[in-house]
Amino acid sequence: MASNAIIQHDSSSSSHATHTYDVFVSFHGVDTRNTFTDFLFNSLRTKDINVFKEDKDLKRGESIAPKLLQAIQASRLFIVVFSQNYASSTWCLRELAEICNCRETSPSVIIPIFYDVDPSVVRKQSGCYEKAFAEHEKRFGEDEVKMEEVQRWRQALTQVANISGWDIRNK
Repeated sequence: MASNAIIQHDSSSSSHATHTYDVFVSFHGVDTRNTFTDFLFNSLRTKDINVFKEDKDLKRGESIAPKLLQAIQASRLFIVVFSQNYASSTWCLRELAEICNCRETSPSVIIPIFYDVDPSVVRKQSGCYEKAFAEHEKRFGEDEVKMEEVQRWRQALTQVANISGWDIRNK
């Protein structure tokens, strides 16, 4: 896992005043919610690291999209858990694009974790990622605005997958 130096909670930090969350974790729920990410959330919280978690931080009846984007914008550090079905989720890809937008506007750390997926598959958008994007392009093919969004998703995937992270396949 990440070294404590990277994600250590520092309540005295001056930037903490402008951030509601220390960490935002982007993940595909079906792939990792009851296994790896559940462990990750619990581990971070035991270290008093304030982590946004949609099922805890969103109230029933609230619109998800604006709250997720606000949580991303209000976070200091991002952990992206790439998994087999991450790219099939438009929610995950929108989160990833917003994470990259935040990184452009203010210095942010992004930690990619490759959970049961080869980093080169993510980087090259081959295999299951290629298939997911073929589905998105088929679905949005007639909508020019949506196709531009798909291209932003591709760019965000490449950008984050090129960051040194952790490969935890079959470990």
